[in-house]
Amino acid sequence: MKKPEYGFGMHLMLDGYGCDRERLEDISLIYNFLSEYPAHIGMTKIMPPYVFRYDAENPRDWGISGFVLIAESHISIHTFPEKNYLSLDIFSCKNFDSEQAISYVINLFAPEKSEVKLLDRGLEF
Repeated sequence: MKKPEYGFGMHLMLDGYGCDRERLEDISLIYNFLSEYPAHIGMTKIMPPYVFRYDAENPRDWGISGFVLIAESHISIHTFPEKNYLSLDIFSCKNFDSEQAISYVINLFAPEKSEVKLLDRGLEF
């Protein structure tokens, strides 16, 4: 995956399908992931993660959402255990190894299939 060479920063978006349901519904695992993941990808966590369970009107849409601020921007994750799905965003003004970042998430949540997008943000910055 090509890393940005200019602009404000990188925005990695990962959608995971067919993920391990037990991991998607484990609020402690999500918290620990957001607490440890920034250091793993060379970022600086500046606050503890904020993680909560969301009980939607439609019971199939419940899930865990979490967010951590990093000095370089933020990381967020949303899980939908009933659908075995997760979405992850990493926005950073500092370049990072996107393949390493993806591999960590794939190993932790074990999706059967994933979609990945890597964008250059702030091209005129």
